[in-house]
Amino acid sequence: MSRVPEPSSLPPRAEPAALRSATASRLTAGPAAPRVPSTRVVHGESVGDDYAWMRDVADPRLLDYLKAENAYADEALEHLRPLREQLFADLVAVLPEDDVSAPHRRGEWLYYRRTRAGQQYAVHCRRPVTAAAASPDVPDPDEHVLLDENELGGDYVEVGVLEVSPDGRRLAYSLDRDGNEQFELRVRDLDAGADLPDVLTGTYYTLAWAADSNGFLYTTLDAAHRPGRVWAHRIGAAQTDDRLVWDEPDRRFELWVEASRSGALLLLTAENRDTTEVRWLPADDLDAATQVVAPRRPGITYTVEHQGERLLVVADDRGPQFRLVQAPLDEPGSWSEVIAATDGVRIESAAAFADHVVVSERAGGEVRLRVLDRDDATVRLIRPADRTEAVHLHRNEEYDARAVRIVREGWVRPRSSIDHAFVDGAETVVHTQRVNGDGDYSCIVVTATAEDGTEIPLTLIERAGRADPGPCLLRGYGAYESSYDPALWPELRPLLDRGVLIAFAHVRGGGELGRDWWLQGRLLRKRNTFTDFVACAEALVDGGRTTPDLLAVRGMSAGGLLIGAVLHLAPQLFGAALAEVPFVDVVTTMLDDTIPLTVNEWDEWGDPRNAEHYAYLRGYSPYENLPGPRRPALLVTASQQDSRVSVHEPAKWVAKMRAETTYGEAPLLLHTLLGTGAHAGPAGRYDALRHEALLQAFLLDALGVV
Repeated sequence: MSRVPEPSSLPPRAEPAALRSATASRLTAGPAAPRVPSTRVVHGESVGDDYAWMRDVADPRLLDYLKAENAYADEALEHLRPLREQLFADLVAVLPEDDVSAPHRRGEWLYYRRTRAGQQYAVHCRRPVTAAAASPDVPDPDEHVLLDENELGGDYVEVGVLEVSPDGRRLAYSLDRDGNEQFELRVRDLDAGADLPDVLTGTYYTLAWAADSNGFLYTTLDAAHRPGRVWAHRIGAAQTDDRLVWDEPDRRFELWVEASRSGALLLLTAENRDTTEVRWLPADDLDAATQVVAPRRPGITYTVEHQGERLLVVADDRGPQFRLVQAPLDEPGSWSEVIAATDGVRIESAAAFADHVVVSERAGGEVRLRVLDRDDATVRLIRPADRTEAVHLHRNEEYDARAVRIVREGWVRPRSSIDHAFVDGAETVVHTQRVNGDGDYSCIVVTATAEDGTEIPLTLIERAGRADPGPCLLRGYGAYESSYDPALWPELRPLLDRGVLIAFAHVRGGGELGRDWWLQGRLLRKRNTFTDFVACAEALVDGGRTTPDLLAVRGMSAGGLLIGAVLHLAPQLFGAALAEVPFVDVVTTMLDDTIPLTVNEWDEWGDPRNAEHYAYLRGYSPYENLPGPRRPALLVTASQQDSRVSVHEPAKWVAKMRAETTYGEAPLLLHTLLGTGAHAGPAGRYDALRHEALLQAFLLDALGVV
């Protein structure tokens, strides 16, 4: 039985402060997008769509509409400019502006990232292992700058690949200049400090250097923005002369490449949501034919590590929680078990070192590490203090390491990078995240009961002194087996300091409780994600932590779909909502196999060419199931260059809500990054913080926390 209060039982919603800055008529009218009648006919059903024309993102009418919505949003939020400036200052102040990341070793160098006050982008550096520790405040004479992103020019800079060659003399790096995640790859001579003539276009995120440092493997994108080809490039050669290593014809699969930690193999992976095939070739021979570890089988996924004469494979061929197996390098398909699949324990990965293996696991919501010796016996478990913290691997590039670099962090614990000695487990802290301020914050994990009785974990973070019931922000995602793991989110501090309770709903569709947690929120069980989130909201209200008028919700991308779905299921439960680059036109997008991500997303959401899948998607797609009566204040964001969720999806959704629904005085705003800006927002750190300040100001104002 749902505990969502009926609209008639709730008191009238308090007028959001955003409405006090202008007449209600100006705020409720909003821009009107052109309506062009169009009909979709699928499985015998005819569905009208007056905004289907927006799918042509080059249509000048769409740009005109986005500009009109931005102008409308700017006007509606103008009175919040002082608050936005204060929030921006607060966000900047959380972390030191001059800082240095934890170093990781590769060969005779320590690599790290530096930020400098006033600069938008990172500076990538290294220093000899024998040099003193780099200070964020004192210039280091031994420091070598590999790449200063601030010197690359342009309004938008996003680095994809950043890989130093095995001999330490070359840097392969790639740049995205507008946010569409299509990169131009270059190679820098680190001795000369200058780029080589090599320029490769249409590339994606991964690269694997050959052992001789004179070439590498890389991937390129097809017309649907899928990394579907692997190429071998030799330094100094033209891209047109590169050898095609793998051309994947099945559009459901994406290709990735990496070098093994041992440096002996180059690993090539084809994967979709539930099927994998890994191939390898010797790192010292880019011209060699690839060898298959195990042919793809529908529903079986696996990852591969190399150690000596064997391969280590983490696979789900015996169950959803995965097992660890080994195979001789010359018989990669001959698997023998190292760790069996165990109920309640999700093996996520295995990191192979010369004499040890470190296995990443989840058990009962705990994120931990298991250390195995050369005989595959468990030496110890490396565990967090409690469920509000996590232990996971840092970047480890040294195969012959005597210690593994790990990270300990939590929702209210800054990130510590630690060397954990293999021989005795002794831990040495090598770097601790610097965080300004002295606030007293606490965190607990509780549960909410879903419709079917399942207990849903709910993380609650607050500052000491907050009174109940008070303002609350509930966040969710719930897709792709992606997890909200314990980690310090600096951007939450301004909200916590203003008395906002921050809640993370660990709904099904994510991976917090293992592979089965994802399976329960996928395909024809996707509605569990939405009803789990509603159950978490109900628990916050029923438990006296907040009230509907003081409860805001926020989600991004697939999390934006979540927000759209729950605004249809239980709009009266929320006072404000933020849907960032939301995937809301689910049916139409999943029917169009010409656009990015559709084909390889069928295994996550379903294929609407199948009548059962079509009906199920149709039943929850936010574009076709608009928010119910008493919709809360809603801000929707979009990015013109977004290659993951096309700008037309949020634009269509907002246009349809404006034309077909009335929600009294509840604001409805669409804010789009035009020209440059990625799926995740602006690239520069100060631009990103200004964007975050705008979003937080909207939420605080809508909840009356000003």
